[in-house]
Parts: sequence; C-alpha cells; structure tokens
Amino acid sequence: MNDTESKGHAMPNEAHTLEIQVRDYECDMQGIVNNAVYQNYLEHARHEFIKTKGLNFAELTSQGIHLVVTRAEVDYKASLRSGMIATVLTTSKRLTRFKAVFEQRITVLDPEHPDRPKVCISAQINVASITDQGKPLLCKEMDQLFG
Repeated sequence: MNDTESKGHAMPNEAHTLEIQVRDYECDMQGIVNNAVYQNYLEHARHEFIKTKGLNFAELTSQGIHLVVTRAEVDYKASLRSGMIATVLTTSKRLTRFKAVFEQRITVLDPEHPDRPKVCISAQINVASITDQGKPLLCKEMDQLFG
C-alpha cells in the first residue's frame, strides 16, 4: 500500500471498495483527470478485488490463464481533480462459462448531499479467460470471483 491508496475490502456478495487519491500528474491541461487515467484506476481496483477473492493475477498468468479485457464501457459523469479522494466500487458476475463482467463505479463525497456519494464514473468491463494461444479457457478459479 502506498500513500495514495488504502486497502480494499469486500465481503461476499458486496462491492469491493478501494480508496484512491488523485495525483497532480494524472490531470490534463484543464486540471481534471485525463480520461485514460480512469482506466488505470478501474484496472487497479479489479486486481485488488481479485486478490480479496484469493486469486493471484500474476500466478494465473504464469499458469497460462489469461483474464483479458474484451470490452470496456465507461460513462464519464463528473470529473476528478488533483487531491480529491475517490472510492472505486467493484462487483462481478459471470456472463458465460468463459466470460465475466466487472461492474465498477468511481464515487466521491458530495458536500451538497453528504448522505449520497456523487458518481463520477460508471463502467462495465467484460473479461474473457483465454489460453496463451488466445483460445477460450474454462478457468475454474474464476468461480471464486462470484461468491
């Protein structure tokens, strides 16, 4: 854990949460987080989510099991700025024997509505389990993501 994030956590069937702090170099000339940086936040949160489910992404890869993004649908709703602290929420569900979707949101506290976080990003990231040769692979370990 470094100074820009906190440990993520999740209970079964609950959203995994990961707190992030926006760094200066992630912002563009307009002073807001560059659109591509959100993909990094989402990917980091997915990897942390996978760890909380007892899976090691690097270990799976070394075994020839690749969980690859096949589709990324990201809705940008509000901008993040340097120094802001945001929360990435991640859940997952199976789509087919070889595919799953991660549903993710990035939220910040809204001073105008402290009881309701403001959604900055809403995303659905589809992944597939494939071999080194790019063929679909039934990854039994993926079952751990859904319980």
